[in-house]
Amino acid sequence: MADLPQPHQVQVHPQHRYDAGIKTLLPQKGPSTSQILAVIALLPLAGFLLLIAGLAFAGSALGLAVITPLFVIFSPVLVPAAIAIALAVVSFVTSGAFGVTGVSSLSFAVNSLRKAAAPLPGYLQSAMDKLGKKTKDLGHGIQSRAHEGGPIRKLGY
Repeated sequence: MADLPQPHQVQVHPQHRYDAGIKTLLPQKGPSTSQILAVIALLPLAGFLLLIAGLAFAGSALGLAVITPLFVIFSPVLVPAAIAIALAVVSFVTSGAFGVTGVSSLSFAVNSLRKAAAPLPGYLQSAMDKLGKKTKDLGHGIQSRAHEGGPIRKLGY
């Protein structure tokens, strides 16, 4: 049996150095007008929601402090106690909801500013372009070999 040439696989690992240093920390371009308007609109809203959360928490704590002695005095009356507990729970949940909404609004504003200031690295785009070109060339080579009816073992890539 004749020795057939074995197919070879060559892997190339390009070495990229990234020496941008401090330049990556500084924004290349400023935020867009829509992002500035979003931050201007969200900052007062977040502050207002955090203020409401603080007021609701303070009201809940004060109400609980006032109601606690009444629980001791009027312990046989369970219905008003249950109503007071339900109101206290609702006020704490409302306080938490306003707080989470305010903090998430601030987080959204900060993240949108970070995304505006961080451009995509150019070497990723060039690598994607090279990979697409190589894939296209390889596909054309395989297609031309298939139409010729020749072996597809060695394409020269």
